[in-house]
Amino acid sequence: MVDEVTVNEPVIRVNGLTRKFGDLTAVDDISFQVGRGEIFGFLGPNGAGKTTTVRMLTGVIEPTSGSATIQGHDIRKESILSREHIAVVPEQANVYLDLSVWRNLMLMAELYGIPRNRRISSGERLLEALGLFTRKESKARELSKGLKQRLMLCAALVTEPEVLFLDEPTSGLDVQSARLIRKIVTELNADGLTVFITTHNMIEAGDICSRVAIINKGRIAAIDTPGRLRSMVRQGRYVEAVFVGQSPPSQKLESIPGVIRLESGQGVFRLYTEAPGRVATLLAVQTAAMGFELEQLNTCEPSLEDVFLYYTGDGGSR
Repeated sequence: MVDEVTVNEPVIRVNGLTRKFGDLTAVDDISFQVGRGEIFGFLGPNGAGKTTTVRMLTGVIEPTSGSATIQGHDIRKESILSREHIAVVPEQANVYLDLSVWRNLMLMAELYGIPRNRRISSGERLLEALGLFTRKESKARELSKGLKQRLMLCAALVTEPEVLFLDEPTSGLDVQSARLIRKIVTELNADGLTVFITTHNMIEAGDICSRVAIINKGRIAAIDTPGRLRSMVRQGRYVEAVFVGQSPPSQKLESIPGVIRLESGQGVFRLYTEAPGRVATLLAVQTAAMGFELEQLNTCEPSLEDVFLYYTGDGGSR
């Protein structure tokens, strides 16, 4: 699908990027742009090419072919300049386990040449914001997975990046850590930080991303705003109905014109249709004529998870 959203002042430009590992093509001729100030979501099944794409953009591995620029600098010809104002938070925390929380931050800031006064004030502010200030003297190895991931985010942000890459930043984390990381990221984005995030969490992507790209089998399957992607998957629209007391027989609901399929559970009926307004009207009229009373009736758009499954199939088999 063509990227139909105009991207103002692209910070990342990707053109025909490809990466092969022997006979395996992990990333296959992908092209897209990320605008300044966006939170750009990169979604896909396991093995679809998400992490390989991030590793190419951040200089960890070389592309086989194609090109990409970050803030106008070619990732191959100007690799140092392209990485100068980016920071990366990998899925697996790679902090220095024998250093304290505070020393981890200061070391990272020193490596990026952040002046002493600024790195101290920024480090304290970040630790406070991410709930780590009271653990600043603790060794990193003493932290839980969630706290290590918070420390990784602090260490990335203390370098004052203009573009932040997050690879599955909340995967496997406790609810509190995941929520706090999303909160900090959205607040920093509101201040102008550009964020490129890979995630399996569809709710997370739908809530915080300006646009999302879905990659499947190494190729871009779709790219647009979450809202527009949801509206394009007409088969995912449905009418949700709950009845007072007794419910009508399922076969009666399935026989309503326009219903593609019916799902039900715990007294909630979902009637999938490409014309939810018309089906909702028919459902209300016909069930009332049969003597059933509606407690709740809603027309619903597909979720981002529905969109994801539509473009990737069951487990990426599509």
